[in-house]
Amino acid sequence: MHILVTGATGYVGGQLVPRLVGAGHRVRVLARDPERLSGRSWADRVEAVRGDVLDPATLPQALTGVDAAYYLVHSMAGSSFEERDVVAAGNFGAAAKAAGVSRVIYLGGLGDDSDARLSRHLASRQSTGQRLREAGPPVTEFRAAVIVGAGSLSFELVRYLTERLPVMICPRWVVTRIQPIAIEDVIEYLARALDVPASADRIVEIGGADVLTYRDMILGYARARGLRRRLVSVPVLTPRLSSYWVHGVTPIPAQIARPLIEGLGAEVIVRDELARRLFPDVQPLPYAEALRKALANVDRGELQSTWSDALASSAGDVPPVQLTTQEGMILERRQLEVPAPAAAVFRSFTGLGGRRGWLYGTWLWWLRGLLDRAVGGVGLRRGRRDPDALRVGDALDFWRVEEVRPDALLRLRAEMRVPGRAWLEFRVSSADGTRSTLVQTAYFAPRGLAGHVYWYLLYPIHAVIFSRLASRVADRARSIAAGER
Repeated sequence: MHILVTGATGYVGGQLVPRLVGAGHRVRVLARDPERLSGRSWADRVEAVRGDVLDPATLPQALTGVDAAYYLVHSMAGSSFEERDVVAAGNFGAAAKAAGVSRVIYLGGLGDDSDARLSRHLASRQSTGQRLREAGPPVTEFRAAVIVGAGSLSFELVRYLTERLPVMICPRWVVTRIQPIAIEDVIEYLARALDVPASADRIVEIGGADVLTYRDMILGYARARGLRRRLVSVPVLTPRLSSYWVHGVTPIPAQIARPLIEGLGAEVIVRDELARRLFPDVQPLPYAEALRKALANVDRGELQSTWSDALASSAGDVPPVQLTTQEGMILERRQLEVPAPAAAVFRSFTGLGGRRGWLYGTWLWWLRGLLDRAVGGVGLRRGRRDPDALRVGDALDFWRVEEVRPDALLRLRAEMRVPGRAWLEFRVSSADGTRSTLVQTAYFAPRGLAGHVYWYLLYPIHAVIFSRLASRVADRARSIAAGER
C-alpha cells in the first residue's frame, strides 16, 4: 500500500515508519522541515514532503495517490492547543477525503469522556479523533494510556523520578489506575490495522496486560533496577506545583509536564475488549516485560526515537534559519589547524554534550543549564539520544541539532532562554586528508537592548569557554586519530 505518515519526527511515528517500510509498504512522510529526518536509518527509503497540518494548502500534494494515512500529530503546550489540534484535524480529514484516501489511522488517548476529571489534554485527543471522523474518510482511532518504551515521555518521567529521588513526595494521582502499554505493542496495533478492514470507523482501546497505578510503576522500576525507594503521599499537590517539581528533577519542562500530570487525575484503563476481538494475534506485554525491554534498550543506547525529538520539547517551534553576517548578527569565530583527518575532528565535536560533557568547563555548562531550568527553560537534562551519533532534529542538552553534514559540519541552535537567538557551529575541512582546519563560530542575534547587554556582559566568560572548547575539540580529535577514545 501507499501510506502517508504524519508525526514521523515524533516518538511513535519515528518507530512506526521503519515497521511499515519493513512490511513492504511505500511510505511517504509529512514534515514541516523534512531536513529533520536526515540521519534516520530509514530516511533514504521513504519519500519526504514538506507540509503542515495547520496549512491546508500544503496537504493535497502530500495525500495524492495515498491509500491510507496515519495521523500522529498533537500538541501538549500553549493556551490554545485544543483549538489548534481540532483545526489541524479538520484540515487533514478534509484533504484526505478529497484525495480519495480510504482510511485514516489515529492514535489518541484513553479515558472516559463522561468523567469530569478528564484533563484538557486527554479531552483534546478525543476531540481530535471526533473531528477527523467528521471531516474525513473512515477512521480507526486507537486510544492508549502510558506508553512504556525507551525514550517515551511517560517512561522517562518514571525513570528520572525513581533514579534520582530515594524518597518521593507524591500527590494523589500516584494511586489513580492506569493501563500502561509497551511501545512494541502500540506499533503492532498501528501496523496491523491496515490489514483489518473491520477496524475502520471504530474506536479501539488498547492497553498492556496489567492495570496498575503510577505508584506501582515507580516501585516496579525500582525493583527492576535494584533500588530502594519510599513514596510519601500528601493530600494537596496541584498539577501546577507537580509540574514545577518534575521540571526541577527531570529533563521534562513544566509546560509539557503539566498537561501530562493533569491527565493522571482520571482513570485511563481499557473498558472495551474490541482490540482482543479485532487483533487476536496481538498479546500485550505485562508491565515488567515492557520495562525490561525499555531498560535493555537504554543500556544498549538503542533509541530509534525519543520524546525530545519533537519540537514540543523546544523553547518554541522556531524554524531553521539560514545564517548570514547580516546587520545585527554578532559572530565569534575561532579557527585552528588540527593534525588529524576531518573524520576525527567531526567525531570529536559531534561527541560533545550528554554524559561526556563539554570537554572544558563542564561545570559552567551545568550551571548555565541550572539557571535556565530555574527560569523555565529546557536546561541540560535532555542529554542526547546517542552518545556518538547525531541527526538533524536531535536534542543535545539545551541545543537542537539544526544541520549535520558528515565529516564537514554541525550546527546547533540554542533552546535555552536568551534575549535573542543563538547558534554554535563547527566546520571542518581537509586539503590532504591528514591535517584539517577547524572553524568554530558562535552566532548571536540580540533582541533589543537586553540582548546586546547580555552578549557583552558575558563575553569575557564566553571568550574563555569557546577558546578552550575549540582547543579541547582539537585535542580529542588527535586522540581519536591515534586510536584512543
